[in-house]
This record gives sequence, structure tokens and C-alpha cells, in this order.
Amino acid sequence: MPISFIQARSFEFQNYKNDGFDQIKIILLAVKIHDQEKIMSSFVQEFMESMGPQVVGQMASNLKVSPSAVQAILPQLVPMIITGLKKQKDDFGGEARVDHILNKYGNPDSLGDIAGLLAGKAKQAPDASLGGLLGTAGPQAANMLSKQFKIKPNQVAQMITMMSPLVLGFLSQKKNQGAGLSGIASMLDQDGDGSILDDVAGFLLKGAGGGRSGGALGSLLGSLLKKR
Repeated sequence: MPISFIQARSFEFQNYKNDGFDQIKIILLAVKIHDQEKIMSSFVQEFMESMGPQVVGQMASNLKVSPSAVQAILPQLVPMIITGLKKQKDDFGGEARVDHILNKYGNPDSLGDIAGLLAGKAKQAPDASLGGLLGTAGPQAANMLSKQFKIKPNQVAQMITMMSPLVLGFLSQKKNQGAGLSGIASMLDQDGDGSILDDVAGFLLKGAGGGRSGGALGSLLGSLLKKR
């Protein structure tokens, strides 16, 4: 089984010395070993296949950023928002908190006019923290990505601002189409279990090919753009 990434969990091993042994307990963060086929979140993949190519073109045009930079950054932004929403669920009220955020900020009807939505968001002040959804990790991630791709931090922050209603609207759409609130909450538990900054750092350290989903989804999005 090809190993895609390892997160940590505590484990123990025995270090034998003389007639006895010392138990050494190594605390890491969690151990998950995933094969290549399982690494990609089904929700993120579905989102990218459905909206990725159009979003890349609109963002590049509105922000005057190269499509290649947007194509590389976009797959990192969706998991960031998913992780932020899971943290809101875990820390501030469970499923009711998720429902509140989706009802307030995730209008599925807006998905019918992506060009208009993104054009409007491009004119708003950038907010990488998304009003607290991503917290301080949002601006830090924007700075990391801006350095890697040689674009301004406020342009990455604007991308985050523009992506938020799309991701939340897509989640609301899935909820309304039968997943229900409990289904969305379950998906967040499965797909939002990382750290925003750890995922972005992994993505950058591996040359935009690491992270939980960045490399695989970036390749997916590139192939979709070539088909259009």
C-alpha cells in the first residue's frame, strides 16, 4: 500500500537494557496511513470537478493573478474552510453552529451565478480570517501561500474571501439534497481533522504536491482545465 501521509497517534515500544527494560512512550499527534486512492476527500474532489475550472478563470480575471497560481492555490482553500467549519462545530455548539453558519453564509442559489458572486466578492475588503471561521490561521496561511507563489498576501486573502460562499453554498446544497445536517457534520468529522497551517506547510514543503489533498487535487484541476 503506497503511503501518502502519516499523522500521529501515541504509541509505545520497549527499549531493552541489561536485564530489564525501559518503556518509552512517544507522543505524536495521531497515526493515520492512507493509500493514494483514499487521500482525496470526496467532497473536495466533487467541488473541484464541479466548479474548479470556472472559479479559476473568474478569480484570475478579477484579481489579475495568473491562472496557474490560482490553479495551484485553490485546492488548498477548500480544505481550509472545511477545517475551520469543523473547529466551529467542535468548539462552539456542534451541529447547531454548523447549521447557523450555513444558513447565514451558504446560500446554494448563489452557485447559479458564480461569475457574479466572485465579481462582487472581489470588490469587498479581503478577510483571510473569514470573520473568525479560520481565526489567525487564515492570515498566516495567506502569507505562506503568497510567498510561495509570488503574489500579494491580500490577493490570497481575497481568494479566501471569494471561496467561502462557494464552499458553504455547496455544503448547503448537499444538505438540502438529502445529506441533511447530520450528514454534513459527519463529513466535517471525516474531512476536517487536520490543521490549517500544518496542511498548508506540508503542501508548500513538498513543492505544492504535498498536504492532505493539494497535490492530487491540483493535478485533477489541471486536467479539467485542459479539457475545457
